[in-house]
Amino acid sequence: MNINDIVKPENLVYQKSKLLTSKPFHYCPGCGHGTVHRIIAEVLEELGIDERTIGVSPVGCAVMAYDYFDVDFAEAAHGRAPACATGIKRVWPDKIVFTYQGDGDLAAIGTCETIHTCNRGENLTMIFVNNGIYGMTGGQMAPTTLIGMKTATTPYGRKPQWEDGTPNNGFPLQITNIISTLPGTRYVTRQAVNTPARVRNAKKAIKKAFENQMNNKNGVNFVEIVSNCNSNWKMSAVDANKWLDENMLPVYPLGDIKDNFELIKK
Repeated sequence: MNINDIVKPENLVYQKSKLLTSKPFHYCPGCGHGTVHRIIAEVLEELGIDERTIGVSPVGCAVMAYDYFDVDFAEAAHGRAPACATGIKRVWPDKIVFTYQGDGDLAAIGTCETIHTCNRGENLTMIFVNNGIYGMTGGQMAPTTLIGMKTATTPYGRKPQWEDGTPNNGFPLQITNIISTLPGTRYVTRQAVNTPARVRNAKKAIKKAFENQMNNKNGVNFVEIVSNCNSNWKMSAVDANKWLDENMLPVYPLGDIKDNFELIKK
């Protein structure tokens, strides 16, 4: 029996987007990826662009995102999603193209592709999930790992320098701030999904990013989502969301960073 047969439309409070498949998520319970997937699907459905949308996911926790979205998807090598998306968009300029990437992928092995795609001003949407750690491959230090944060490769905490001042692990990479300085980016924002209010704000940001692309407003639309990784942070989901508030957000504050496109004519 279909739920619509027993629930009147005016009493229907929530319904799963038709663009999410019935396959169960493989993400750890409490992970933010599932929430981000849901709001992307809702936005694509509400804008009516699912038939012409192509997503690109590389290696990482979201490597199997194609299993969960009922839209076309391409798989890219680790870090290469922006390059793959560029090719798709240039061959099919009428398509809505987006990448879905983690911090180890986008801000480490894929730094080159990320920077140059943004600098060229490709008409793409890039969704960047930042949980400060390599999630899928064992919890190693990522470029966005906080100072003092323990990971599989920094068991005593990330140290930017040794006691004598010589370089060690370096500092957390503010990749989104760097991207915002590039003239080829149109809309750059940082959001989170660890509270209902922040989920609503994140959805508005993702919707704006896709609308810019739909309206052929030149430039990359870049949405960072600060998320948790309770499994690799070795916390409960509740504690991980609290830790995110107390530790991640002071380093990665939420809000729009840039909302314009700088056309360089010469």
